[in-house]
Amino acid sequence: MSEAYFPVGPGLGTEENFLSLDDILMSQEKLPGRAESSLPRLAVLLGQGAGSAESIPEGSKLEIPLWLAKGLHDSKRRIISVELPKIYKEAWRTVFSADANVVDLHKMGPYYYGFGSQLLNFENPENPEIAQTVLQASI
Repeated sequence: MSEAYFPVGPGLGTEENFLSLDDILMSQEKLPGRAESSLPRLAVLLGQGAGSAESIPEGSKLEIPLWLAKGLHDSKRRIISVELPKIYKEAWRTVFSADANVVDLHKMGPYYYGFGSQLLNFENPENPEIAQTVLQASI
């Protein structure tokens, strides 16, 4: 008897496995960001407008899914800038280093490890610390 779905493991590191349900769901997690230029016709996609012709003005704060952030983030063209989610900032990294057993990672983000490794795709001065924290929290 064959199964209808064969489980596929998630991607490792900064790579994604597009056949993995976990990676597909993880790519829907939201990232805070800011529009560095006007984004025409994206207001409806991000739930910020009623008409399909509305654009997102420059400087607007955004909550965008990871898959869209990876597509729009380009260091040369500066379309969007991505900020760290609060659970990856220094204050939370301090809590993890003090006692990681106290923090419920599933409550904070069900894809904490995979999402944290995907954040390394974005140019951020805190990337080495994020990588170290994700690695230590997984041990």
